[in-house]
Amino acid sequence: MAVLQILEFPDPRLRKIASGVTSFDSNLNHLIDDMFETMYEAQGIGLAATQVNVHKRLLILDVSENKDSPRVFINPTFDILDHELSEYDEGCLSVPGFYETVCRPRVIMVAAQDRDGAQFEFEAGGLLATCLQHEIDHLEGKLFVDYISTLKRNRIRSKLEKEQKNSA
Repeated sequence: MAVLQILEFPDPRLRKIASGVTSFDSNLNHLIDDMFETMYEAQGIGLAATQVNVHKRLLILDVSENKDSPRVFINPTFDILDHELSEYDEGCLSVPGFYETVCRPRVIMVAAQDRDGAQFEFEAGGLLATCLQHEIDHLEGKLFVDYISTLKRNRIRSKLEKEQKNSA
């Protein structure tokens, strides 16, 4: 397994829309394992393939306290079951060091495939629902900073660009 490079905002590759996964093979399993190693190393709770410059509809997450419940979602979709919104201070491995309050639907029905291609669906609420919506956004080329004001987004962009320039 290997730790992959995580793209950082405002990298334009984060805006690319992911295509569906059609091949459930050893390459996919290797990518999934590398993504888990990358997410855990970065102390995240979710990671979309787009964030590691692989534009396939794949995301992983682990919202457990002990980081012992890894979950894989391939070709995920969701339907809103409760239009009431929940607020969470969201962060993102692609927008390091920044957290902003984002409102998202409270309860969703998720449909996806596992690493073997088997389809599943379930109802998700709370942090799990928020994390899934956040990661599915990545597959659509959208970031949590798209939900905040232009002024805040531009400040974050400027700070990250400065940090990226200084570390290059």
